[in-house]
Order: sequence, then structure tokens, then C-alpha cells
Amino acid sequence: MTINFSKRWIKITLHILVWVVLITLPYIINANRSRPPHHLSNYEENQFLRLNFISYFYWIAIFYLNNKVLMPSFFYRKQYFWYGLSLLGCLLLAISIHSTLFKILLPDFDFNLGRTLWFNTPTFLLTIAASTAFTMISDRIREEKRSLQREQENMKTELSFLRSQISPHFIFNVLNNIVALVRLKSNELEPTVMKLSGLMQYMLYETDEEKVSIKTETEYLRAYIDLQKQRFGKKVAIETNIDIESEFDEIEPMLLIPFIENAFKHGLGMIENPQIFIDLKTEDDRLTFMVRNKFNEDESEVKDAASGIGLANVSRRLNLLYNKEHQLEIAKKDGWFNVNLSLKLTA
Repeated sequence: MTINFSKRWIKITLHILVWVVLITLPYIINANRSRPPHHLSNYEENQFLRLNFISYFYWIAIFYLNNKVLMPSFFYRKQYFWYGLSLLGCLLLAISIHSTLFKILLPDFDFNLGRTLWFNTPTFLLTIAASTAFTMISDRIREEKRSLQREQENMKTELSFLRSQISPHFIFNVLNNIVALVRLKSNELEPTVMKLSGLMQYMLYETDEEKVSIKTETEYLRAYIDLQKQRFGKKVAIETNIDIESEFDEIEPMLLIPFIENAFKHGLGMIENPQIFIDLKTEDDRLTFMVRNKFNEDESEVKDAASGIGLANVSRRLNLLYNKEHQLEIAKKDGWFNVNLSLKLTA
């Protein structure tokens, strides 16, 4: 409400400034030519002032007629002949009104058409120029605002879609973990189910928020990693380092988990001495995140084709959310898959 009120006053102020310029500039331009003759009486001088004051209203009318009718109807449709003809009609109408008012207010003076045109034509042209510039600038601002709103709506839609892709992928992996624990008849099944319950609660109630605290997000990551450790035990070397400087920093929910999921998806299987390294650190409102895992080139290609959900979607989400406020590097080298992410956090 306050914002709309402020915008309204800014718009009103802009209109007032435009009319101050339109009203004063013609008299500055015409200077001596616009002055009444010196031999006029006080009454006659006042009548001239009344005539000039009344003329302001039909200049204002022409300004908004051009703004609301002539520009949209002819100029924007490239019907320039009809636009020019309409402007000429407006000028003739203004001169006709001026002539009528002159004869009413100053009946003892002869109406001089040449002097009237000499004085009013610059005012008319200035009014049309100001109206045209005002209309084009206003329409451009309005169109950019609509374009920005459309982009924001598209961004919200895309983010919702990308998030919906990530969540089922995560659930699918965790359910596979539980199936494995059931088959092994592991004592870790109950705590695993409890952790999964906590994760599901997080996914159901936290991920609808635009942002969550970095503490909440890292707890979610730790729980996921613990579930994976319970599943694989000593079959894979997992090294995790999470160092959070401030618990009040915020991040989009489930933004980092796909990289960790990807490491477990491609870092296991037909790989000798599988290893996964996860390092997350925040410092000075900056998050740095690194995930490294060994991988098998042939096997990873098969898994990517089967899943249909890759890191391209995560990269797209980062671009939508952070644009130039993040750097993401993904590289494969010497049998290692490396992800390095840096982004600016919000508090």
C-alpha cells in the first residue's frame, strides 16, 4: 500500500514538472513577442492573462489526447499520414478556440491570425513533442515491467518444476537404501527409518519455503550421508567436512543434495577403492562446496541414460536463482569427478 502510494505521488510529481516546463518555456522562447502592448489598461492586461491561463487547459487536453488516443491509434500502428492529419486538426481546433476566446474576452481588439499562429504553434509543437516522449517512455517502462513480471513468473514455474524433479529422485534413492537394509536384516533399519522420517518431514514442510537456514540444510545433508554410510559401510571411503561460520545464513532448500546424490550414484559399482570427498564451508557470506568421487566412464553413461535426471537441471536452477552470484565448475579428470561450487549467501 505504501509503495503504491509513493509511486502514485512520483507519477503526479512527474506530470506537474512536465506542465511547469510546458507552461513556462514558450514564454521564455517568445519573450518580447508574448507581451501585451504597453498601452493596454490594467483591465485589458488582465484579460490577456485570463486568455493565456485558459489556453493552458486546451494544451493539456491536446497533450493527453495525443497520449491516450492518437499515439495508440495511429503512431504505434505506423499510420503516420492519419497521425499527422490528426495533429493538424488539433492545431486548427486550438486556434479556433483561441480565436473564440479572444473575441469574447477582448472584443475591442482585432483578432490577428498571424500573430496567434506565431505564438501558439511553438507551444503546440512543444506540447506534442513532450506528449510523444512521455508516452513512449511510459510505455517502454510499462512493457519492461510486464516483461520482468513474466520472467519472474517463468522463473517461479521453472524452479518449482526443477525442485519437483529433485525430490522424487532423492526419495527413490533412500527407499532403495531401506530395501537393502531390510534384505540385510540390519539393526540399523529402525534408526534409518527414523532418519528418513525426519528427512521426509523436512521435504514436506521446509522445501515450500523460498529459503532455509544453512544449519537446517546441512543437517539434512548430514542425515542423507549417514543413510548412505549405513547402507555401504566400509565398502566405500566417505570423508565429510562441514564447517559453518554463521547459522543465520540462508540458502534455497535442496540446492546441494543433487551433487551428493550424483557422487553416490556414479561413485560406486565397478570401481576399485571407491572414494567420496565432501567439503562444505561458509565464510563471509560465501559458501564453497566441493564434491569429489571416483567414477567409471562407461557405467556413469548408462546410469545417466537410465535416470534422465542429471546435473544440468541443478545448473539451470543455480542460474535462475543466483545468476552471476555463483560459480560452478564440473570436471572429469584421471578417473575423478569433481564439482566445485561457490555462491553468495543471504542472511
